[in-house]
Amino acid sequence: MKIRKAVIVAAGLGTRMLPASKVIPKEILPVVDRPAIQVIVEEAVASGITEVILVLSPGRFLAREQLQPALELERHLESRGKSDLLAMIRKTNAPVKITTALQSEPLGLGHAVLQAREAVGDEPFGVFYPDDIVDSETPLLQQIINAAQKVDGPVVSLMKVRREDLSKYGIVEASKVGDRLYHLTDMIEKPPPEKAPSDFAIMGRYVLTPDIWDLLANGKPGAGGEIQLTDALMALSQKRKLYGYEFEGIRYDLGDRAGFIAAQVGFGLKRPDLADRLRAYLRSVISS
Repeated sequence: MKIRKAVIVAAGLGTRMLPASKVIPKEILPVVDRPAIQVIVEEAVASGITEVILVLSPGRFLAREQLQPALELERHLESRGKSDLLAMIRKTNAPVKITTALQSEPLGLGHAVLQAREAVGDEPFGVFYPDDIVDSETPLLQQIINAAQKVDGPVVSLMKVRREDLSKYGIVEASKVGDRLYHLTDMIEKPPPEKAPSDFAIMGRYVLTPDIWDLLANGKPGAGGEIQLTDALMALSQKRKLYGYEFEGIRYDLGDRAGFIAAQVGFGLKRPDLADRLRAYLRSVISS
């Protein structure tokens, strides 16, 4: 199974991060000094992806612009001999093909993914949800691709969550079939804790097969009155085996205020130019 294309769903209204996301799409909010969309595309490239399909809302194209050359800015930096900044800016230009698909109405994650059908075509593909940023030795999408190639089928990323957080996620019923690999037999979107089939939540990376398209196209509104990707996945699991992979790495939820702040700290501590000052500040806050 060769995965060449990946869909990045960036059409949400970002209501969890208002007022910051009133004008600036949440996928442009930074992880230290890199917009989240940049971090996601870098993960895609590191995972062997050669084409990214951005699913955007009409009129909100900053994510696409972030990945394109800023020629006027580059000329300005070059004319003033600011080679370090010029090199930094050029690294943000996506080294993969960028295609745009539009979701005209916020009708759910499943509906957003469906908008990429024409661009993806009849081949397996990856899916990113840019709220989820994962710091891991092996890129998260690459972990899911490796699992999908092993089972020759669709795989979703899994993470254990606290009981009080079960109602925030799609929760799966799963039986272990290998190292970190699970066969999924049921899933419920945002269940109350007492109805959750496990403590495994689906996170924002998937490898899907083209037989998902018709299931999404024929899907009916589910939880929240939206076309849910989990409903299509459940229907897919009735046709073929569906797997989940418990990934390795630290996950940050950029759509959550505490998660957003944690990401700044976590990634900041990995930066040689920031780590010492950041540690000193954290020690001073903790001891005060």
